[in-house]
Amino acid sequence: MRLRYVDVTPTDEPEGPPLLLVHGHSSRIEEYEALLPHLAAKRRVIVPDLPGSGYSDKPDRAYTLRLFEDALLGVLDALGVNEVHVGGGSLGGNLALRLAHREPGRFTRVAAWAPAGAWEPSEGWARFSRVARRAEWAFFPCLWIQSRFWYSPKWEGRHAALEGAWKYYREVYGPGFHRMYWEIGHDQALSSLFPLAKEIRQPVWLAVGDQDHALDMFHGVKKLSTMITGAKLTIYEGARHSLANEIAETLGRDVDAFLRGRP
Repeated sequence: MRLRYVDVTPTDEPEGPPLLLVHGHSSRIEEYEALLPHLAAKRRVIVPDLPGSGYSDKPDRAYTLRLFEDALLGVLDALGVNEVHVGGGSLGGNLALRLAHREPGRFTRVAAWAPAGAWEPSEGWARFSRVARRAEWAFFPCLWIQSRFWYSPKWEGRHAALEGAWKYYREVYGPGFHRMYWEIGHDQALSSLFPLAKEIRQPVWLAVGDQDHALDMFHGVKKLSTMITGAKLTIYEGARHSLANEIAETLGRDVDAFLRGRP
């Protein structure tokens, strides 16, 4: 598969390892447009569109979290990057923690905000995704319901962000995107980070908005932070799920400080 990516290197000598930044479910590189300037000033940052997402290839094939992990490792291999920090929100946070667990010698620090998978497996949600996938008409209504939980109603950029997201979905929608959306949702519903947490030894920074209550995300991330040895947790007041959009400057500052090893 062809994968679109951006690879940003600072003018001066980069400080520390590069950062692999992973976007959320069915999202794309542009999710991090406002965040990237705060992270790329002093370090190399690599941001790919995952398979089936953004403007990467979208074959009508099976999609799993393992496929996404393999694809991200493939990007790093192709670029000759061995030691790297990794970060991301939602699905991106889930994958960041999974990669850290899978190859602990390669991923040195992990920043995950509102990571999907901070829940117990849900056969009910998995069953729903299996059924909904068969009906093409169900995609946009279900996505509309899901999108109500992304941004705080008080965030002034909410309307523009939703408008841009829907324009993107209408542009790229097709059999591969449809299948990816439901199959990754299904895999996430049945896959919990909790069993992996105690085996993750790298420095980990977790964050969540105190208004992020869909799928009990707020309490799930708090629980996850107690299960990873030495993990640091930041709670953002008034924020919901899409922290890289709602509070890009604050998030960028905090992630940057963590990656630099600052308290």
